[in-house]
Order: sequence, then structure tokens, then C-alpha cells
Amino acid sequence: MAIRNALLGTVLVGTVAAVSLFGFQDSEYDLLLAGGQIIDGTGNPWFRGDVGVRDGRIAAIGELSEARADRIIDAEGLTIVPGFIDLHSHAGDGALQDEDARRRAAPNLVAQGVTTLVANHDGRSPWPIRDQWAAIEQLGVGPNTLLLVGHGQLRTLVMGDDVQRAATPAEVDQMRALLREGIADGASGMSAGHEYFPMVWAETDEIVGLAEVVSEAQGVYIVHERSSGREPMWWWPSQHEPGAPSMIDAVEETIEVAERTGVTAVQTHMKARGAGFWGASEELVQLISEARTRGVSVWGDVYSYNTTGSDGSTVLIPRWVTRDEDLGPTPADRLETALADPSQAEDVRRDIAHEMQRRGGPENLLVLYALDQDLVGKTLSEVAASWGITPVEAALRLQAEQDREFPGGVRLRGFSLSEDDLDVFIRQPWMASASDAGVALPDDGFVHPRFYGNFPRKIHRFARQKGLLSIPDAIRSMTSLPAQILGIRDRGTIREGNHADLVVLDLDNLADQATALNPHQPPTGIPFVFVGGVPVVDEGKLTWALPGQLLQSARP
Repeated sequence: MAIRNALLGTVLVGTVAAVSLFGFQDSEYDLLLAGGQIIDGTGNPWFRGDVGVRDGRIAAIGELSEARADRIIDAEGLTIVPGFIDLHSHAGDGALQDEDARRRAAPNLVAQGVTTLVANHDGRSPWPIRDQWAAIEQLGVGPNTLLLVGHGQLRTLVMGDDVQRAATPAEVDQMRALLREGIADGASGMSAGHEYFPMVWAETDEIVGLAEVVSEAQGVYIVHERSSGREPMWWWPSQHEPGAPSMIDAVEETIEVAERTGVTAVQTHMKARGAGFWGASEELVQLISEARTRGVSVWGDVYSYNTTGSDGSTVLIPRWVTRDEDLGPTPADRLETALADPSQAEDVRRDIAHEMQRRGGPENLLVLYALDQDLVGKTLSEVAASWGITPVEAALRLQAEQDREFPGGVRLRGFSLSEDDLDVFIRQPWMASASDAGVALPDDGFVHPRFYGNFPRKIHRFARQKGLLSIPDAIRSMTSLPAQILGIRDRGTIREGNHADLVVLDLDNLADQATALNPHQPPTGIPFVFVGGVPVVDEGKLTWALPGQLLQSARP
């Protein structure tokens, strides 16, 4: 890769060109990306050209070979794309206000090309939003950031601890007033997480009342589903009655909210969790496609993996055992107490079998941590076979013989999604790419591979290797599509006047490297990432710069 210094007229190989070495002030551009293949983010095919950046914006696109610039990067053989917009990020879960500037730089996210993210998801947000805005603005962050108001936060503010019921009309009115305040303070809409406390008890009319406020403000409503499979993750066969909502019910509710209010709604991290629910993607996609045909503004996002976030801390022993301190001092002691009661022992085994199924089956449960290192990297099926017992009995033995103080005895990652379903979701033109990942540093222990590889994986595996969509369409799903959903008009495409949020890709070498066992691995093939023209990745290395801006949706 060659980087030319236009002021000297020389080519510097493997070094960074100095900026205005001799103080000349006659450069046309601060930065020139020269001779690359441009994929503009709209889904159109690539074209060859140069991109000139001045004062943090794209000043010119085309044939600029005679132009002078403070820094010229020879992009021949490389591809220039808009910066990726992460529609569902957990960087806002403390990292963006962390005292450690390394976390605020969001290194694992910018390294995979993320230049803008949406924070405060799953119904969780600080309060008031203006304080969060002020703190982020004062401290500085790496990527641009949009904030949401969390529905769960609104419920807690209004209802206190009395949340295990539907809100009254008067309480919904109070939430509506607080939501308007949050939007006035800079939020771009509302997030919800109806599978989580305290939102699980919210009824559809409550959500509609709040979505009306978001719609009036022309914001976005992004919702974590009430259930991601046949039933919610809180549901256990021994503890709950049948009839809990499914992912199909959750999508139908999101469509109803959008249809009744006109709000722009996103069914976030679309999935069909659990081996018994695999194949449901076709019905889920049909529901949203038919609603969109009726004119309902409902969208989706999906990450590029067949394993979920909670899969990384899978505990097969049910929570009603591992968390009951009356049963004993450690999870292993509690399990032994429960197993000594014949009626409880039957419930324990039934719940373990259920949990295995919704985590993809024992052949899809991978041991990440165990006191016995020989177990690490094996599936539960392999462990059970080596011991000559059933997978359920193997789960009981792991709790008894491994780390007795650790729930489950070992750490497991389940692969609870089918890649066949993932293929169906990824092909949809209304489906954005999103990481559902937070900020990570290398010493943070086990994280989901999506923390480092979500966006490169979409291009490498699903566009290049599997051919499910074109590379321009894959780029669109992470650039102009989320910008359209959010109402951001000057990012997400390579267009004159837009902010210079840009990524330079080496497509021949672009690939995710993170794995379940070794997740802290940045992708290859992303030599440059710019936020507002400022490099946050430069020649493949993090700069730890904090050029990000706080943004708010701006719809016509």
C-alpha cells in the first residue's frame, strides 16, 4: 500500500504521510482517497474514482488525480465504502461514559468499520438523557452516537417497584411526558425489551401510547422481542404454564404497534431460537413483508452469527435451583439438595432437557471453560459420549465435579440458531446489519465473536462465500439502510456534502477472525476507518482518536 504526500510529490511506502510538512496552505483537500473502487452504500455496483475530504465532509468524488491534498492514500486495489452504522449496539451500557478513554474509543467496533452506533437498547437507558448526552459530549467518543430512551427506565420512573402489572392510563400519560422530555434532550426514539424485567408486564396498549409519542417526533422504536423462540427465555416447563408468547407473537405485536401509530419500528436481532423452532424464519419474514406491502414502516436487523449473546453464558441447571440459597451455599450443593427430592429431581431433569433444546441441542453446546482443561473445546454430546451417559446426566455431573461455585460447573456457549434461518433473514432487503455488541478490550474475558467480527463476516461469509446477496447489497444493509431507518440524511452514503465517515476495505483479505474460544481477534482487511475525516484505524492500527459526534434523527 502506497501513501503519497502531495506537497512533496513523493510516494511513501508503509509510512503515514505528514500533514502539511512545510506549512503550505494551498491544498484542495485534507484527505484524498485515490484510485479505489467506490461502493457508495445505495446498493449500486462499484465504480472507480477518488474521494476528496475537506473539513470533515466529502468534498468531491470522481477523477481527482491532479488535486493537491495534505494526505493522499493510494487506494488502488482497495474498496471505499461508507462507514458502518450499527443499529443495535451496547456500547452505551457504560462504555461511552467510562473514565478509560480506551473504552470510549470503542476499539473493537471501529476496527470492524463502525463509525456510527445507536445506544441504550432493550429498554434500558440512563436518566435523564441530557445528563448522558452532556457526559459523552464532554468526554469524547470514537464513533458517532445516537441515544434512545429505554421503556424499562420509563416504567421504573413512573411505577417504582410496582411493575408486575399493566400500567394505568394515568401512568402511561406520565411515561409519555417523560419520553417527550427524553426526546427533547436529544434521544432519537425509544427502545424496549419485552422479554426483560420490568417490561414483560407491559401490555400492547401501553406500548402503543408510547410509540405514538415516538411517531409524533418522527423517531424510531427499536424492540427486543417478547420471545425469540417458542417461548421466552424466562420460561421453564416445571415453573410456568403453557401459552407464553412466541417469536411469532412478538413480531405480530411489533407490526400492530407500527400499524396503529405510524411509528418506524425495528424488530431487532431477528432470530428463531431453539432446535424445535428452527425453520420459523420463513413465517417471520412473511409477516413483516406482508405488513410492509400494506405500507407499515416495520423493519428488522440481524447479526451475522448462529449463536446469541446469552448463549455465551448458558447454564443448563435451571435458575430456580442455582439461585435458591435456601438449598445450599453453592450451585452444586443446591443441585444435590434438589436431586434428593424425587419430585424436584424430575423437574430438574425436565428443565435441563428443555434448556438443551432451546440452546440448539447437546451437539451445539460448546465448553468454553472448565477446571478440567480436556473438556474445553468439546461439545456436551462429546463429553456425554466419552463418559457413557446421557447429555442430561452429563450436565448434572459437570455441576458436581467441575467448578462447584460456578452455575453449571462449566461455561458453555450454545449455538441456538440455525444458519439456514440466518440465511433467510440476511437475504431480506429491509433487514439491516447490527452487532448487538458492546465495547471490549482484550482482557475482558469471553465475549461474543460479534464484538469483533459482525460486519466483516456479513460481507465475507454471506456475500462472498455463500453468495446470498451482492457485496453492494451487503454494504447497503450496514450503511444507507440503517441511515434511512434512523432518518440520518448526511451519512450512510458516499455523496458530496456528506460527513466523511469512510471505510477502506481490502476485500481479498477481508474476514472475521473472532471465534467462540478466541473472541478478541480483530478482522483482517480493514486498513482505514475515518470518522468525520479523522482516522480511527490507520494502516490497520487503532489510533484511539475520539472524533465521534452525538447525533439525533432528523426526518423531513
